[in-house]
Amino acid sequence: MDLKSVLFDLCRADGVSGDETSAASVALRELKKFTDEAFSDDFGNVFAKIDNKKNKTILLDAHIDQVGFIVNYITDEGFLKFSPVGGIDKRLLPATKVEVLTADGKLEGVITSCPPHLSKDSDKAPSYDELYIDVGLGKDEATAKIPLGSRVLFKAEPMTLLGDRVSSRALDDRAGVATILRALELVGTSSEYNIDVAFSCQEETGESGAKMLSFKSDCDLAIAVDVSFAYSQGEDKEKCGEMGKGAMIGIAPSLSKDFSNALIRLAKENNLPYQLEVMSSQTGTDADAIVVSKGGVKSVTLSIPLKYMHTPVEVVSLSDIENTALLISEFLKAGELL
Repeated sequence: MDLKSVLFDLCRADGVSGDETSAASVALRELKKFTDEAFSDDFGNVFAKIDNKKNKTILLDAHIDQVGFIVNYITDEGFLKFSPVGGIDKRLLPATKVEVLTADGKLEGVITSCPPHLSKDSDKAPSYDELYIDVGLGKDEATAKIPLGSRVLFKAEPMTLLGDRVSSRALDDRAGVATILRALELVGTSSEYNIDVAFSCQEETGESGAKMLSFKSDCDLAIAVDVSFAYSQGEDKEKCGEMGKGAMIGIAPSLSKDFSNALIRLAKENNLPYQLEVMSSQTGTDADAIVVSKGGVKSVTLSIPLKYMHTPVEVVSLSDIENTALLISEFLKAGELL
């Protein structure tokens, strides 16, 4: 598996929450390399079962959607009014390139910004009421081509940085999807668990897909693979992980302490780098939905350190993806540890 190539294919796919069809198609194509029992549903979820004839089943989850925007009005001048889908820092939006998804294809646009020479307060981040998307059309043309409710996403091609780092939109959480695919390749036929795979929709708007898919699974355990904050500059180091130091193993009231400890033991035994992510409440990931599904599912999070979350230039380390996949595969091979 060419990890970077698969990751870039996933990141290029469109998948704003509620409209994940394109991303689901790419993920399903890659998942079918490991099992014929894989499908996508009407909501944009991808689900698979790998029956290894074992007594217990583990669910491996990562969300397939990405943050973006939705068109909610077209002005008399042909500009698009829009709202965020998921949490996006409006400070980065002026002059950002975007793609508007329509039934007839993509339209490129830019988010308008008032030149500082004309702005009354150039140091203040504009509100969404002050931001518009310019696609170069008048009102009649824009209304004909762009239905209200059209999704909009950052226009950004994946790129390779120095060392083993890459940058792209949608690494949250296509990095998690790539991690699970790599773990399936690493474990091969050696898993001591039956494996269910969930690439879930609408995580950024409330973990809806995970709620759906946890009822399709007969899992006894679950690992939610997501991203979390990597230290860059100016953040609180106590609240961040470090890039290049492996998976962030989650510890939280809602997560299984035994599961977290088992992963820590495995990482030590196999000389795999790891770090801890301590949370005082819920995790903000699909694990929050999975752990309370049915009669309750023992769950843990594994997070990949990521810089610049919810921007067009998210950054991860390929070695962190690889080491997270290795940790998952070692757990699958080890069998009964809880």
